[in-house]
Amino acid sequence: MINEKTPAGDDVTMQIDWDKAIDEILADKTACLRCGNFTEEILAGYTREPWGADYAPRCKSCTGKEECDARKLVIVCAKCAQELGLRARRVDQQTMMGMLLNDCRKDLEECLAYLAEYWQEDMDVPPEDADKRLEEFAPELYAEEDEARRRLEEEYLAHHRWYREHGQRLPDPGWRGDYAEEIIALGYTSLLGD
Repeated sequence: MINEKTPAGDDVTMQIDWDKAIDEILADKTACLRCGNFTEEILAGYTREPWGADYAPRCKSCTGKEECDARKLVIVCAKCAQELGLRARRVDQQTMMGMLLNDCRKDLEECLAYLAEYWQEDMDVPPEDADKRLEEFAPELYAEEDEARRRLEEEYLAHHRWYREHGQRLPDPGWRGDYAEEIIALGYTSLLGD
């Protein structure tokens, strides 16, 4: 709160919404995930190097980062990108969110393919068990897969909310319906619709 005097000399107390004020000041700035500095210009690029997990927003909750060779979207400032030797391009916030959304979609599509049939190849399922579902054949593995898929669906919904909150058009809006139809046709529930 700030106390000010009106031209007539009366005391007036003003309330400042500091969260809103800070959001407005930093609206066009993004914090570098490596050095923490706020910058108007952010770079995004992919790496399979284990260090990338530390600067990849989608890898925050990952375990086993030290040996991870998965492709990771790294978001850093220009100085850090140069120091890391990261091939990256300048992106605005909307482009960055689109990249994050597309990566999440790819992971959800992999979950869908795994539940549909890839798990049988991974586990070398004998022909007599080919009609079983993953949860029947390997309940513990299914529980892990289901939890991972739920986290990805929650992430997708968070990205979706960002587009709505910022009045932006969602890229490829039909993707969500197609995914939901596929996962439901396999007999599973989804946070993305029914």
